[in-house]
Amino acid sequence: MRALRRPILLPLASLLAPLALTGAACSTASEPGTADATAGSRPEGGRAVPGLDVEVIADGLDHPWDVQPIGGGRLLLTERDRATVSIWEDGDVRRVDFPSESVWVSGETGLMGLAVDPKVRRNGRFWTCQGATTKDGGHDVRVVSWRLDESGTKAKRRGVLLKGLPATSGRHGGCRLLVARDGSLLVGTGDAAVGSNPRDLTSLGGKVLRLDRRTGDPWPKNPFVEASTKKQRYVLTYGHRNVQGLAQRADGSLWSVEHGSYRDDEVNKLVKGGDYGWHPVPGYDESVPMTDQSLPGRQREARWSSGDPTVAPGGATFVVGKKWGALRGTLAVAVLKDQRVLFMKFDDRGRLKRVRTPDELRQHGRIRQVVDGPEHDLLVLTDNGDGQDEILRVSPR
Repeated sequence: MRALRRPILLPLASLLAPLALTGAACSTASEPGTADATAGSRPEGGRAVPGLDVEVIADGLDHPWDVQPIGGGRLLLTERDRATVSIWEDGDVRRVDFPSESVWVSGETGLMGLAVDPKVRRNGRFWTCQGATTKDGGHDVRVVSWRLDESGTKAKRRGVLLKGLPATSGRHGGCRLLVARDGSLLVGTGDAAVGSNPRDLTSLGGKVLRLDRRTGDPWPKNPFVEASTKKQRYVLTYGHRNVQGLAQRADGSLWSVEHGSYRDDEVNKLVKGGDYGWHPVPGYDESVPMTDQSLPGRQREARWSSGDPTVAPGGATFVVGKKWGALRGTLAVAVLKDQRVLFMKFDDRGRLKRVRTPDELRQHGRIRQVVDGPEHDLLVLTDNGDGQDEILRVSPR
């Protein structure tokens, strides 16, 4: 694969008005704070909406799924179908010695989520979420711990932290990872297209899980940590369809992004023990609401919903740094089907105020992931396949 440093300089493009939104917590175009904002204007307390410079720093990738800075100007990268781990450094991409043959690749499942230890530059620790073949010849999705050697050329397996995340054909395999500020490791999972999984607390599918990143034990502050069934002890939230993004805001709150059925992709603010209402039974009945309020108990409504049809969101991160102006503090969400990045502004109570869609990030096809990168620039992964994918570095003007 070839690495590039090719800046794409576009005119200061207008930032589109918010998408049509649905759901109790979503703004509409007629509500306050949703007017069009042009790059360079000052709609929020004197903070300008910046134009964006987009630089292609690597190409020739194929379905890259996650990327994380590891210090020293280097990036660690996973590719789903190739099942490879690579390092980007000084414009070059090189593969790490990694047992790709141990990864089960099928449909939407392969080598997926990636998280790195806050001290990765010193200890080399990172985690992957990946498909695997079980001893009986079946399949699951699991979280595996690794150590990158000092030369950065080989990944040594340290063990499986968590296994048994359900898998069928490879559909709805999840699987996003996030190291939270309290030191826990969050795992967003898919329901494996099995209707009973999301609300079954003895299944790890259709959940956000939380565990100790060193031992793999359930996090001691989880809501069901006293449950008799060990799988239930891992559950932070449930009732999800296919979690594709996890992010933590400056206030410490945790957020997820997930794919809807034919409607209602969601961004959710996570509440410990919360039920997010996906229960497509009997069978796998995708005509039911993403947040089904007819279910027993309380279901948590989405903070943003795409409505009908879906846009297929992917990974997400909160935007950090004063240089981002009016985009600072927004949730930047990758979008696959509609090929863009959404910048969502939520107030302190988690209510949606505005969605912006910069034209500069609508030129690259499907977008899989957005990450807070070096100097708080954004790292963006495309997901077009056939070796046509790129890493973009995005900075405000």
